[in-house]
Amino acid sequence: MAGVRRHTGPPDTRSPGDDGLLAIRAAEGDEDAFAVLVQRHAPSLIRLATRLLGSRTEAEDAVQDAFISAWRRLPEFHGTASFGTWTYRIVTNRCLNVLRARKPVAPLETAGQVPAPEHAVSPSRITEARDAVRELREALDLLSAEQRACWVLRELDGRPYDFIADAVGISQEAVRARVFRARRCLTQALGAWR
Repeated sequence: MAGVRRHTGPPDTRSPGDDGLLAIRAAEGDEDAFAVLVQRHAPSLIRLATRLLGSRTEAEDAVQDAFISAWRRLPEFHGTASFGTWTYRIVTNRCLNVLRARKPVAPLETAGQVPAPEHAVSPSRITEARDAVRELREALDLLSAEQRACWVLRELDGRPYDFIADAVGISQEAVRARVFRARRCLTQALGAWR
């Protein structure tokens, strides 16, 4: 990042409460401060993006794009939300765009079989687990991008409705409605696994 001032001395990485200070320093051009923010928030953002997109590779690309966008938009960050919430929103929006742009993919049955691990798990349990994962992926594909994002943030990440509303950019009532519809759709689609 050309023309960027590097701060002398490493930023303090001990407390997540100093995200605001690190963001201010990063907005002033401190690459080290931004590197600490990336290191601190990347794992949870990659988990979120993987859950939304279903692909670790796509998730890593989405998070990388989001951090590039965050770096460029740091002067717009005013601290009204936490840095983590702000980056969650950027990543969520990036993932929603990827989901909306996706073309239908070939069914999982056409993919090659993954070899079974060499430990003492019965073949029937492995087959059952693979079937459950496949059916969950298929059921998640039935959801709209917004329903999927709201459901993943609520059910898999355990985020509160106000956090999800801010991350997705909709009202809390809209989040509740999307989570409700997603649950109903998934319950119907996965009825055999109840």
